Amino acid sequence: MQLQFLGGAGEVGRSAILVNDSLLLDYGMMTGNPPQFPVGSVDPDAVVVSHGHLDHVGTVPALLSGSEWPAVHWTPPTYELALTLARDTLKLHGGTYDCPFTETHIRRMTQQSEPHDYGETFEAAGHEVTFYNAGHIPGSAHVLVDDGETRLLYTADFHTDDQRLVSGTTDRPDADVVICESTYSDVEHEDRATVEERFVESVRTTIWQGGTVVVPAFAIGRTQEILMVLDAHDIDCYVDGMGTQVLKMLRNHPDYVRDPTALKRAKSNARIVSGRDGQRRRIARQNSVIVTTSGMLSGGPAMTYIPEIRQDPTNKICLTGYQVEGTPGRELVERGRCELNGGVVPVAARAEMYDFSAHADKHGLREFLAGYRETPVFVNHGDRCAAFAEELRTDGFEAVAPDVGAVVEV
Repeated sequence: MQLQFLGGAGEVGRSAILVNDSLLLDYGMMTGNPPQFPVGSVDPDAVVVSHGHLDHVGTVPALLSGSEWPAVHWTPPTYELALTLARDTLKLHGGTYDCPFTETHIRRMTQQSEPHDYGETFEAAGHEVTFYNAGHIPGSAHVLVDDGETRLLYTADFHTDDQRLVSGTTDRPDADVVICESTYSDVEHEDRATVEERFVESVRTTIWQGGTVVVPAFAIGRTQEILMVLDAHDIDCYVDGMGTQVLKMLRNHPDYVRDPTALKRAKSNARIVSGRDGQRRRIARQNSVIVTTSGMLSGGPAMTYIPEIRQDPTNKICLTGYQVEGTPGRELVERGRCELNGGVVPVAARAEMYDFSAHADKHGLREFLAGYRETPVFVNHGDRCAAFAEELRTDGFEAVAPDVGAVVEV
């Protein structure tokens, strides 16, 4: 089996792996200014998508530009999430370098879509492929690829611990080679119950003091997780941004969430913001809790809420996910200021970080890989892939961290 790493090697973003020159695993983008896309020019016979995050699915529509279109395989939720992301990218950046596809390509993607459930083996570009629950977000999958000689397990993004929204992965299919993510390979996540307790106490204290809490959250997975946390602790809230679309969509896929009833309660508990007639500014002054995109303060309704609350230290901004270097969220955490609507401004409202990660930490990664000690491991999707591969080799694994563009035979 031949593997070519077109992106996501030694980095977080633009994940793309070409198998035997015919089967493409993921085809994402790396957000930034400008964004980055997978290297090289590919014309696969089929595409298999692990889950619905931009760094894994964001560039898939661009593959539908030729005269022959590849089939696109994914779980049902991943299909719907991919459509949501593609349409949002087109809305924000259509006609620019930041969006390498058009509405025509998105329409073709829907025509070529072939959804599959977990555990269902299907044929793609001459390979047998099976999805397994990856425990990352609804619909996320480990991908097992069998070309008749070699069984490749592509973990994609995964979590071994339960979240309120999805259960942690327990599947460990037999494989001859593993491509493993390494995002938090040097991090030990704080106990999730403890994180929730600190978050809830902080929110309640701010509301009691008369302040407003803005909770920037990723639209896919994190927004719904936070809404479930707030509902479980009887805290009323507003929800704004793309996360509201995702929340409605997930109600149609109860088999892909851990507790559909709890998700339904969380939806009922959250008041959805339309954004019309100055609604957002009024809400920001109402001593309220607002869950909104974007998770790194790089756009979305947060760009209305944060300016409204930034000058009062009674208010609070509770960041719930990793803040990539160079983003306004990272600037806020490190320097107490951030870029808002074209200018860098100081923020007096208190900024706090909470680790609600949906990725396995170093213990989760080792727990997962324990069943593959005799299996070659390729480390990808992380800022320290080479370091993690070295740690695995020290522990007796056959592990390497390929570079972007590398071609390997297994």
